[in-house]
Formats: sequence, C-alpha cells, structure tokens
Amino acid sequence: MQKIRTCKAVFAVLFLAVLVGHFWTMLRWNEARGVYDDICYLRQAHLFQRFGLVGGFDTNLARDDDGYLKAKLKAIDYPKWDDTTDAPCHNLMPATGKVVIQYPPGVGLVLALFPPGHQVAPMYMLATFVVFGFALFALSLARTARSVLMAGTFGCLAIYVMVNPVKASYSMAPTAVVCVLAGCLTARWLTSPQSQPRIGLLASIGFLLGLTVDFRLANLFLASGYCMFLLVAFLAERTMPRFLQGGAFGIALLAGVMPTIVSYAVNAGSPFASTYGNNPDVRPLDFSFAVIRDYLADPLQTLLIVVGIASSIWLLRQPNGARRVAQLTIANLAINLAFFFTYPIATPYYTIPISLLTLWSLLFAGLFQEAAEDAPEAAAWAEAR
Repeated sequence: MQKIRTCKAVFAVLFLAVLVGHFWTMLRWNEARGVYDDICYLRQAHLFQRFGLVGGFDTNLARDDDGYLKAKLKAIDYPKWDDTTDAPCHNLMPATGKVVIQYPPGVGLVLALFPPGHQVAPMYMLATFVVFGFALFALSLARTARSVLMAGTFGCLAIYVMVNPVKASYSMAPTAVVCVLAGCLTARWLTSPQSQPRIGLLASIGFLLGLTVDFRLANLFLASGYCMFLLVAFLAERTMPRFLQGGAFGIALLAGVMPTIVSYAVNAGSPFASTYGNNPDVRPLDFSFAVIRDYLADPLQTLLIVVGIASSIWLLRQPNGARRVAQLTIANLAINLAFFFTYPIATPYYTIPISLLTLWSLLFAGLFQEAAEDAPEAAAWAEAR
C-alpha cells in the first residue's frame, strides 16, 4: 500500500511539472502567429463580444466596420489585408449574399469568455488545467500498481498533448476537454448496473458530444459509435428503456449541435447549408494508402491509435461494464478511422479527439470496474473490524 501511495505521489509531481512547463510556454504565445484559421476564430469571438450572444452569430464580412479583421490580417503581413472580398477562411454564401466565416461558432464562443488580446493562452491554460484535474482524479481512483501505472502514464501523455499537437488548431483545446468529460461519463454509464437506465447520464454524454461539433464539424463522428451501440442494443432487446436511451441521446446530441445549426441558418440561409461553400480543402472521400502512410508516419497519432485498439481488445476480455465500454470504443474507433483514412488530407491532430475519447473511456472503465470489485472486500474488512 505504501508503494502505491509513493507511486501516486511521483506521478502527481510529474503531472504538475508538465502543467507548469506548459503554462510557462503558453505565457509566451503570440496571438498573431500567421495562421489564417486563428484569425477567423478570434474574429468570431470579437463578434460575440461586440454584438452579444445573438448578434455574434452573424459573421457577415460587411460587419467588419471597425476594421478588426483588416488589422489582424495586416499584423501577419497578409498580402491583401485591405481587400474584404479575399479574406481567408471566409466564403460567399449564394443564398444570403454574405461573405461569412466557414467555421462553426463554438471556438469563438469559448474565446469570447476571455479579454481581447489575451484570449488564446488563457483558453489553453484553462483547458490544460481541466485535463490535469481529471488526470489526478483518475490517479486517485487507482487501487493497484498496474492501474496506477496506467493512470499515471496516460495522465502525463494527456497533459503533454495539450501543447503538441493540440496547439495546431484552436478548436482542439475545447475538444480535448469535452473528450475527457465524455470519456469519464461514458465509463460511468456502461460500468453501472444495466438495470438502471441512467437516462440523465446518457443525455449528458450526448450533449457533450454535440458540443464538440460546434468546435470542429468532423467531431460529429465522435458520436457515431454511440449511435451504433444504442441502435444495436435496441434491436437486441426492443424495450422501452432502450428506446428512451436512444431518444435521450439523440435529442441531447441535437441540442449540443444547436449553435452550429443557428450559425448555418443565419449565415448560409438554411440550417442544413454548410458555410464551407466551395472551400478547396473540403474534398470527397477517397481511399488512399498515401493518407494512411501519412498518419502512420506520425509517431504520436500512431501510438495513441495502437494503444486505443490494444486496450479495447484487452478490455473485451473483462466482465460486464468494462467489456461494454470496449465494444463501444472499438465501434467508434473503426468508424472514425474509416473516415480519416479515406479523407484526402492528413494532419498531425485529426485523429487526436477520437484517440483521447477512446483512451479516457477505457481508462475510467478499468478504474471504475476495479473500484467496484474492491468495494465488497472493503465492506467485509470494515465489518470484521
């Protein structure tokens, strides 16, 4: 027992060391690093701060009468900074005649919580601190040397990725936070006795996964394995509790996506019309070994994917709830990887969300299962005393 406490203390110190190192790095970040996507996320935040929650959804470039976008583009030496018809990551919407931001509004909403000029570093600091907190929570749940090693190792890795590669896109920081929350709730839902419907818990998971779509549209695939799992469960039993579970998840998922739906309605003229327009980066799916090679050449993404697959297979051998979590994560991984491996563009962070959601779910499933198995022994020991 003393050895386990010592190991936990060592990992807690490592967590803190990585956190402090990240904070020191983040304090020196520059919000004008020359990435076009950054400017558009910050402009969305500026609109929310200037026009309020409702008015901020309208990203029409004609509303840049205060010169905010021009100033941001000029700061990074954009060649056509004064040409409002050629702004990066903006597209013309034929239905409305507006030139609008192509991205969903979620990142802008989060950035709007922080003061102008000091938005990115605080957002990443807060997100990293949340991940740090959940890493400590997972470590506190560990009962054996093996589970302490797993919780400690993954905790260090999860905190580490909050700079590299999460910094590559502002959409990744809030996505990583939602993944740890959804992963913990997923494990709690499926490791609980299945006689309890846990509708509220499932609805919370659906809402959180819906929110991820407001950060990145591709995050919609994070919910795909859940939909398949719930559908198969309903077809296997065809009971009212199973139907209510699926209904609650679907309604909550839709509620989480609502900001993006509102943004589409305001900017593109329809809740079903995308603001991406004719963006050249939006391409049809096409299986390519070159894309797979690009992902496999990325050591971090490959490591996380391999660990996620191996951990899911290992938990399939475990009883009850842990096995159900493994079944869900395998389905989710398969669908997400099928999408990203057939999308013609590979980046260093595309598969990070599904890997984080998978590994947090599996880690907490193992820890909750371990705690449940230890509970009768602890009760018997207390009675004996």
